[in-house]
Amino acid sequence: MDVQLDQQAEQERIARAYRGWHGSAALARHAWHRPDVVRQQAMRARVLSRMLVSTVGTDLTHVRVVDVGCGTGAFLRQLIDWGATPANLTGTEFQQDRLDIAAARTAPGVGWHCGALSLLPAGNSDLVAAQTVFSSYLDPGMRAQLAADMWRLLKPGGWCMVFDFRYNNPKNPQVRRVTREELDRFWPGERQQYQTLLLVPPVGRALAGLPALVTEILASVAPPLRSQFIYMCRKKP
Repeated sequence: MDVQLDQQAEQERIARAYRGWHGSAALARHAWHRPDVVRQQAMRARVLSRMLVSTVGTDLTHVRVVDVGCGTGAFLRQLIDWGATPANLTGTEFQQDRLDIAAARTAPGVGWHCGALSLLPAGNSDLVAAQTVFSSYLDPGMRAQLAADMWRLLKPGGWCMVFDFRYNNPKNPQVRRVTREELDRFWPGERQQYQTLLLVPPVGRALAGLPALVTEILASVAPPLRSQFIYMCRKKP
């Protein structure tokens, strides 16, 4: 019971932080039309597409996916654009209002689940993704439980995927960085892939008015300036 209470308290903390962030002026820095945001999305799509091709393959028609903490469904819509079948996709959240927005914006057929991953069927997914979810959990035990729940959902030969932050944000104590070593401990996988990407936000915003080639070159030659990563780990067949 204590563990359940701790989990509930952590989820409530995350929900409060999310509501506060979305009600603040900081949200404007992430508007979809800002040049730095547009470049980040393009770079992220390029890296993600390459990693998916080398893991789940080029044909997403039959790939079954669970997106943990799916927010308003952007990742699932990207997969549909790339050929995934909506009925093979599931988005999970602890906040029903976000799922309502996701369902309204996304093709019919996608499954939506509000609540714990423990209620989803085990060994049924080819890809289980969590994007800026681990960093929202400050407690190491909660992170380990999330990783175990994701691993349980995977078929043998399936892949876990994490997109998250490499560095702590001194202005936001509600999140904490995620390391590759931490993820390697969580998942005793057969194969791992790891790719850093995206310039740290202050640098990206400062260079937003320059040609895109400038930011591309800087991101290529200065890996320490990349603020985020995509990590994938395969469950043994």
